[in-house]
Amino acid sequence: MDYQHRPGAKTGGGGVASASETNRDRRERLRQLALETIDIFKDPYFIKNHLGTFECKLCLTLHNNEGSYLAHTQGKKHQANLARRAAKELADAPSAPMSSAKQNVDIKKFVKIGRPGYKVTKQRDPDTKQQSLLFQIDYPEIAEGTIPRHRFMSAYEQHIEPPDKKWQYLLFAAEPYETIAFKVPSREVDKNENKFWTHWNPISKQFFLQLAFRLEGSLSSVSLSTNQPGLVPIRPPPHMLTTQPIYLLQ
Repeated sequence: MDYQHRPGAKTGGGGVASASETNRDRRERLRQLALETIDIFKDPYFIKNHLGTFECKLCLTLHNNEGSYLAHTQGKKHQANLARRAAKELADAPSAPMSSAKQNVDIKKFVKIGRPGYKVTKQRDPDTKQQSLLFQIDYPEIAEGTIPRHRFMSAYEQHIEPPDKKWQYLLFAAEPYETIAFKVPSREVDKNENKFWTHWNPISKQFFLQLAFRLEGSLSSVSLSTNQPGLVPIRPPPHMLTTQPIYLLQ
């Protein structure tokens, strides 16, 4: 320490500094060294208030300058609060792996090759007069080991058209083809195994689905005969293979 260049001192006549002066000089040198090596503005608990003083958000203390804050960060109070905060975060850690596990779920990525060809046949049961639909979806380039999937979707789940409770959507999906959807009436589907069934033919690579709508009103409990006048079974439409969805039974 330079004792000769203090205010009022003569060259070569400097005396021994007092303990308070030595401590003040030591703190100043440590502050300057810390400011050169530590970026105080990256400290998450450091904040400068509207009065121009500095605060520690962790300990809720006020400091007149950066050096005072740096000295505080090395004190027992700040270190104890840091240890308490780390222990609390560690206690809350067990719930984190569950959320990270969901984020690490592998998402299948594949190049879509377009929409599959399909054929839709309108049918009517000759006995009960139930309206039914037979879907035939062709997947000639389906991925090996993949079985086509289907599901019904409410009009309120889709965002392509304004929702209408009178309609629902039947979706078909298989990699690497695009998912296609058919707009069908929102009526109750007969889940009887003879009326509603699916079949996947791995040889011809064609997927079939048949569904029948339940009759409404008094016709649901009446068996109608095709021999009665005017009740002739409807013939299926000609073979139709397109690449755009169609609206059915409007």
